[in-house]
Amino acid sequence: MTSLLWLGLVSFALSLILTPIFRDIFRSYGVVDKPDTTRKLHKYPIPRVGGMAIATAYVACFFIVPLITREPLNEQLALVWDLLPAVGVIFAVGIIDDLFGLKPWQKLTGQLAGACLAYWSGVRVLDVVGFSTQSWWSLPVTILWLLTCTNAFNLVDGMDGLATGVGLFATLTIFVAAIMHGNLPLALATFPLAACLLGFLCYNFNPATIFLGDSGSLLIGFLLGCFGVIWSQKSATLLGMTAPLMAVSIPLIDVALAVARRLIRRQPIFSADRGHIHHRLLDRGLTPRRAVLVLYALCSLVAIFSLLQSLSHNDRLSGVIILLFCAAAWLGVQYLGYAEFSVAGKMLFSGNLPRTLKSQLDLHNLQKQLETADSVDECWTALSDASGKLGFRCLRMEVNGLSYEGPDAAGAHDKFWTLRVPLGGTGHVEFSRELQSQSLSTIVGPFVDVIHTGLVARLRYFRDRPSPNSIESALSSQGLRPDHLVKSEIVG
Repeated sequence: MTSLLWLGLVSFALSLILTPIFRDIFRSYGVVDKPDTTRKLHKYPIPRVGGMAIATAYVACFFIVPLITREPLNEQLALVWDLLPAVGVIFAVGIIDDLFGLKPWQKLTGQLAGACLAYWSGVRVLDVVGFSTQSWWSLPVTILWLLTCTNAFNLVDGMDGLATGVGLFATLTIFVAAIMHGNLPLALATFPLAACLLGFLCYNFNPATIFLGDSGSLLIGFLLGCFGVIWSQKSATLLGMTAPLMAVSIPLIDVALAVARRLIRRQPIFSADRGHIHHRLLDRGLTPRRAVLVLYALCSLVAIFSLLQSLSHNDRLSGVIILLFCAAAWLGVQYLGYAEFSVAGKMLFSGNLPRTLKSQLDLHNLQKQLETADSVDECWTALSDASGKLGFRCLRMEVNGLSYEGPDAAGAHDKFWTLRVPLGGTGHVEFSRELQSQSLSTIVGPFVDVIHTGLVARLRYFRDRPSPNSIESALSSQGLRPDHLVKSEIVG
């Protein structure tokens, strides 16, 4: 216990001393994060390699404390020494990115190497929600967990003191769990990290004078991912990684929401935006300081859920804790008011999604029918049938002097809007639709595209085919007059 206190005290003191030193050094060399008008709202350039101070203080305390206490700690610190190679790789990736910049695939490659080293050193997920992964599944599951945690803390680092504070709460949660389970090596590894983060937070909290940078956020996320796995290995809970997952749930939820939002919007997953949890809190009128404090409060709440889950040996109680946690997370996401999920939910539960799928199938069938039509008449038949299924009315078509129209073509009035689609100089198609129609308006664009591309291409084929190659010959072969012929068919 004495060594534990000394580790915390020394790492905290080193962090307090080294942080302003590194801050001033990197500021003098211009290694700063410059503000912009969208996402980076700080007022002046701020040094961004704060991870250097945290890493130095964290590692140095393990060499200094044995000299102070004159107690050998090599056996108790075996966990730290085993993790150092993997942690060094992750830290190197972050430093290189802070100083020179790396492409996403380069960062991911370095993180993958660090995760593999951690797995080789004994950091292995053995159980996920009661399902054993002690076979070959353990490797991909472990790597996925470590990469997710690492990048989650990198993404959540968007406001002064946010990633540092979230990491501090998660580290303290794992430390308390280690003490409760009698896991001294894990306690010796986590307590100095918490002390380093506390010391760094004195300079990183709003208004910050130094940022974590990728060297800091990647380091914190990777260490917490490793500590979470080790916690699950020594815990008696039947649900494996559930408690560690809760401990780091705030950044994990944020990254899950970011990926889901970008998939719904069909944006690149690694693109930047202003849709993270802290951005949503700012949009709801909170100041940056209050937004961070709200997230700190949420971190304390999930810490309680995590520790309760870790202590629970009853399946029913564990299930209740998980349900309460999920309910709290759902309410939080609802409060943030993401339009993407609201619209997607309405489509899913209001019946719009099945209607959209049916409409897409109708459009696909229309395109196929136009591609195989042998005459203008067949094109009209396919077009009129599809328009009725898709909710369009008052259909008209004019092609090279021929006029086709449905029986309700004269019924368009003030309650309808009308759209005309040109057919490459050979005529046009005109159709109407009721205002405030219950049908999905998103089908209009694809319908127009199918008409314009499919029908124009087929009319060009009719014009260019060897025989007959004129509209009069085509009409004569069908026993029709070549003057302005009007055909009426039921639409819809």
